[in-house]
Amino acid sequence: MTASKGLVFLVGAGPGDPGLITVKGLECIKKSDCIVYDRLASPRLLVNAKPEAELVYVGKSPDRHTLNQEEINRVLIEKALQGKTVTRLKGGDPFVFGRGGEEAEALIEHGIPFEVVPGITSAIAVPAYAGIPVTHRDFASSFAVMTGNEDPTKEDSRIAWDKVATAAGTLVILMGMSNLQQIVDKLIANGRPADTPVALIRWGTRPEQKTLTGTLEDIAEKARAANFKHPAIIVIGEVVTLRDNLKWFENKPLFGQRVVVTRSRHQASILSQAIEDLGGEPLEFPTIDIAPPADFGPMDEAINKIDTYHWIIFTSVNGVESFFERMRALKKDIRDLKGISLCAIGPKTREALENFGLTCDFVPGEFVAEAIIEGLKDKEMAGKQVLLPRADIARKVLPDTLKQMGAQVDDVVAYQTVKGSGNAAQLREMLNKKQIQMVTFTSSSTVKNFVELLATPDYLQLMEGVKVACIGPITAKTARNLGLQVNIEAAEYTIEGLIKAILEERRA
Repeated sequence: MTASKGLVFLVGAGPGDPGLITVKGLECIKKSDCIVYDRLASPRLLVNAKPEAELVYVGKSPDRHTLNQEEINRVLIEKALQGKTVTRLKGGDPFVFGRGGEEAEALIEHGIPFEVVPGITSAIAVPAYAGIPVTHRDFASSFAVMTGNEDPTKEDSRIAWDKVATAAGTLVILMGMSNLQQIVDKLIANGRPADTPVALIRWGTRPEQKTLTGTLEDIAEKARAANFKHPAIIVIGEVVTLRDNLKWFENKPLFGQRVVVTRSRHQASILSQAIEDLGGEPLEFPTIDIAPPADFGPMDEAINKIDTYHWIIFTSVNGVESFFERMRALKKDIRDLKGISLCAIGPKTREALENFGLTCDFVPGEFVAEAIIEGLKDKEMAGKQVLLPRADIARKVLPDTLKQMGAQVDDVVAYQTVKGSGNAAQLREMLNKKQIQMVTFTSSSTVKNFVELLATPDYLQLMEGVKVACIGPITAKTARNLGLQVNIEAAEYTIEGLIKAILEERRA
């Protein structure tokens, strides 16, 4: 008995910015059993795959192929014949010089069903990110997209240079850097004025985006002088002159910054989104994860006698969420907290409590344990019963000082902070290639686990030239103790405060 045939989605991933994936393309990634992806598809899209999904890299570049096209076709066929749902994730659009048509034909030969999910082609997205519209009422009412892979000097060219040279207002040429000199010579020889503006855009829509402008007459020499290489697209036409006024991506405050986010995966989105909104590219490398306590016994005992407490002090959003999750498990709710004073270490923790319909009695001005202690000094804590539901690795300064103040403290583990699952090999490679500009730390545990996950004695060498941003003094102290140079330290110990500090440093 043979397995039923699977289904293959030929998905365009867009030109590089993962935010440019289509809604349908993202849905395909999420539900597939196997993702076959190339080098121009953002690796950040892969975090949306199912944990058990098989990831197959088939990256190709002009000078090196991991697999050739026939081998890629075989991979798609083999995985589909195993009954798997497969997403073939391709940079740009699968049918715009993406060889998606060839892959579709191979699938048809084997009777494998497939769907095509169009993507945003680099031919229009990359110029747009460089401030160049491919059409404009005052400059160009048409545009043409061409391959630059073909040698323009060969006699049997499929490109009618005598026609395309002047047929469209804007010419967009993909994969043409190695033939740039021959391309501009051919265009000039066939009637395109030598002073026609040209833009070369490398790694468009990514932090590495670089744009070089010139004319048909001088652009090849400028590219040689700047060592400007693939992957890049060539834009030819008067629309290039609009770039000085319309460039927007490069004007964002975090443009050119790839920033590592070390928070747990389920918490990273707020910081990642803020970085992305400001023009940076967040790279999520979760160094911590949140897990239930090894033993619910102490927490359950505290909840079952909840009416005996005078204060409950929450030192994190995770503590709030874990506490109320356990309350629900024990068939209790917020009515059982009547008469108990509540303390939250900061605005986000207070907000988490407010989401449960609760009002905080005390939030310190500074968001550290020492500030809680200072604020509770005039609360007559002697003899008071205090519950501290928090992480297993939390500092002892808070319970120890409260006990010195005469309070009876139950310091119970609400959740464990365990080592995260960041892709250390990928991060080491990117650090080594100087593709990371900044690393953010939001707790001491993120710092410690970052170093442990890198798992290399030369981590300080890898971090040379990389800026370190810490959410506050405790985290910064841990980083310095591990030999890291702290460049940015937030004055307000929140994600918003961290972003503010990063922007201030960029403006300095």
